Amino acid sequence: MKTISFNKVWLTGNEKNYITQALSEGKTCGNGNFTHKCQSFFEEKLGSCKCLLTTSCTDALEMCAMLAGIQPGDEVIVPSYTFVSTALAFVRQGARIVFADSRMDNPCIDEQKLEALVTPRTRAIVPVHYAGIACDMDVILAVAERHNLLVIEDAAQAIDSFYKGRPLGSIGHLAAFSFHETKNIQCGEGGLLAINDPRFVKRSEILWEKGTNRAEFFRGEINKYGWVDTGSSFLPPEYVAAFLWAQLEALDSIQQKRKEIWNMYYQNLQGISSLSLPVLPDYATNNAHAFYAVCATSEERTALIRYLKSHGVYSVFHYLSLHKSDFVKNQKWEVEELPQADKYTDCLVRFPLFYALEPDEVKYICEQIKSFYTSERDEASFGER
Repeated sequence: MKTISFNKVWLTGNEKNYITQALSEGKTCGNGNFTHKCQSFFEEKLGSCKCLLTTSCTDALEMCAMLAGIQPGDEVIVPSYTFVSTALAFVRQGARIVFADSRMDNPCIDEQKLEALVTPRTRAIVPVHYAGIACDMDVILAVAERHNLLVIEDAAQAIDSFYKGRPLGSIGHLAAFSFHETKNIQCGEGGLLAINDPRFVKRSEILWEKGTNRAEFFRGEINKYGWVDTGSSFLPPEYVAAFLWAQLEALDSIQQKRKEIWNMYYQNLQGISSLSLPVLPDYATNNAHAFYAVCATSEERTALIRYLKSHGVYSVFHYLSLHKSDFVKNQKWEVEELPQADKYTDCLVRFPLFYALEPDEVKYICEQIKSFYTSERDEASFGER
């Protein structure tokens, strides 16, 4: 039986070459030539004031929380349907998270419900571009402007995706990207902080360099450096940047292949009445980070995943609503019912999507999904599949 994993890491072939080059240059601690190449790539692509590589997207989000000056008692609006890091970065600074529901047509934050969540203690809104599909940033920015709030984009999944022609990650005051091995562009573990508001540039380098003004020293702007602020060791080693550079060089070809796979899914899965396919708003582009669908019920999703696995296809669900997590219960925060977040928690399923996935494998996966839905068993038997 054919076996198709959910994800498979793809290498361009230059990763080892560039890592060897980085090692031969004798600088392994980071902020060397490959770090500068990667950061310049994103500064040009995003038009950001400054971009800094980090060891993870979580680290980039933690830097965002520090730069935003989040203090105990502050509130930050975060979608419930997201990875824990989106909230955790602000919790570590003492914030109380105010959870927002998702849209009815896709898992992104429901922009129309944000205004009602703002209080005098609110400091920031953190939209998450789920599956690389843009949130409606004009609405979010308007709410933020009315209440003098920061907008921090969680663009973990959003490389090479756009909102009304603007790159995701370039629109909010700050943004964070992920290069985890499950992302379109990866280096095992890695992230990026994008700074789009010039007032945060100087301090971002200090936080990045363990609270010191070391970056200014190495540029020759000061004659010594010391401890001037808080911070941490957010900078990845140079060989990680070298790996990432090999991936970034291949961005266009990687994206083309992923989009071809995504389109094959979308075309082949039309017409299944109880399976809702991704909705792409007219203001957003698709970067083919993930192909997901939403089942009618949680029982249906469980049965579909089990059925596909029995036929050699590994599909998975995704996030669990953060507002129902044990952590939030232990904090005794008051939380509202968020039915859309719970719907995606219970019913969303993701299918394999990676560079090396072949067209005949996509066809096979789609055939198995159709077979599940066209079998003679009725919906009542989903739990027994």
